Amino acid sequence: MNDNLVIAGKEFSSRLILGTGKYDSPETCLAALEASGTEIVTVAIRRLDLDNPDKPTELDYIDWKKYTILPNTAGSKTVEEALLTARLGRELTGSEWVKLEVIPDAKYLLPDPISTLEAAQTLIGEGFTVLPYIHADPVLAGRLEEAGCATVMPLGSAIGSGQGILTLDEVKIIVEEAHVPVVVDAGIGAPSDAALAMEIGADAVLLNTAVALSEDPPSMAEAMRQAVEAGRKAYLAGRIPKKAYASASSPLEGVVRTTEGPRRIPVS
Repeated sequence: MNDNLVIAGKEFSSRLILGTGKYDSPETCLAALEASGTEIVTVAIRRLDLDNPDKPTELDYIDWKKYTILPNTAGSKTVEEALLTARLGRELTGSEWVKLEVIPDAKYLLPDPISTLEAAQTLIGEGFTVLPYIHADPVLAGRLEEAGCATVMPLGSAIGSGQGILTLDEVKIIVEEAHVPVVVDAGIGAPSDAALAMEIGADAVLLNTAVALSEDPPSMAEAMRQAVEAGRKAYLAGRIPKKAYASASSPLEGVVRTTEGPRRIPVS
């Protein structure tokens, strides 16, 4: 059965999206990308050193034939900054795809819902394929889908916090109501977090810090890959419902009770 991730008509066999920031070297980043099995790689356009044309950036050492480059507007505090960054990303990469981030708050790094919707509407009108990063707000997710966004990307918890999915109930609602792929983005700290996101029905997981700042990024990237695959399989298989009381896994037929407790009668 074909269970590929489909975003804006493009198919991907991997459901793990990886960022390129915070690695100690380009070599470590490339090794992690390879181990993760990812096919979509995010690049923060505003953090590229474009004033020094002789200095290599992430765009120079990533294999564009192997990965889909997803420019993002990280570092944008206003609608205007996000629009400018998205347009610059399109010029640099030739791609209409953009991960939209509008984050005015430097302390908690929470996305601005009003500015995100405004920027998304403008970019969609300019022909962009918009993947917006948002708080886990089902109403906002619905509005962005109505505006024409290719995905919705609710946070699990604060960017880089590694706290896991603190917005579990809200993400479940978004998954239930969305008609576009739901990508859990931000807060993933361990493979168990990534697996949980997939188990509740998210279509993909996007992460960076959990891999880049781990002690062994390639090994952690591989673990995240396996977790995403396992979580997806578990979701498709259908987990058992949670119950308030125990339920014996062994059959009770053939068990008699005595004053000494239950005793199973052997069957000839």
